[in-house]
Amino acid sequence: MIKKSSKSRLTVKQLAEYPGDTLFERIARAVCRAGTLPAKELYEAWEVARRVRRRYRGGRVVDLACGHGLLAHIMLLLDDSSPEALAVDTHLPLNAATLSEAMLARWPRLRGRVYLVASPLEEIVITGDDLIVSSHACGMLTDRIIDRSIKAGARLAVLPCCHDLARSDTGGLEGWLDGPLAVDVTRAARLRASGYAVVTQHIPEEITPKNRLLMAHPSGPAPF
Repeated sequence: MIKKSSKSRLTVKQLAEYPGDTLFERIARAVCRAGTLPAKELYEAWEVARRVRRRYRGGRVVDLACGHGLLAHIMLLLDDSSPEALAVDTHLPLNAATLSEAMLARWPRLRGRVYLVASPLEEIVITGDDLIVSSHACGMLTDRIIDRSIKAGARLAVLPCCHDLARSDTGGLEGWLDGPLAVDVTRAARLRASGYAVVTQHIPEEITPKNRLLMAHPSGPAPF
């Protein structure tokens, strides 16, 4: 059985590990055929996407610091009412297009709706109708994504990692909380102070110990 935290790349050799007809297993087989991603990234993207979609529907999906862009694709599969998804990174991996093509071949309805964009995050125009997602934006990159979302009044969901304690705001809480948790609590407090309603969850620790999922939306009627 494949460990969910494995950093080994999934290939066609692992197809037999996912024999069923659930959406997750069909996605996993497409990832195996692409041969581009480790198991850890597959499980992270799936667990983040399904938690976000339980709370936020519709809107253009903007996957920032997207890596290979799997999260963007899954977000559209879980909610077809989103018209399109941008998968944005400063430097896209060379085989991001290989993964995308494997997903589009399996789900042709996504063709022309998922865009891989190599760009600085600050050059992407974000509006209040967008849904911003990011899985493991390292260090201060998470804060840049939060800042962009607040400025636009957009919904967001981030799974922070690689906390930069030398530069990040701990809110003076490190006397009570360990450093990374103090940073994430301060991020949640900043969102609340900016008029956002905050939702905190975890993805399974067996996938990653950096498993705190921070979701937020402008206060008001529930944005379903």
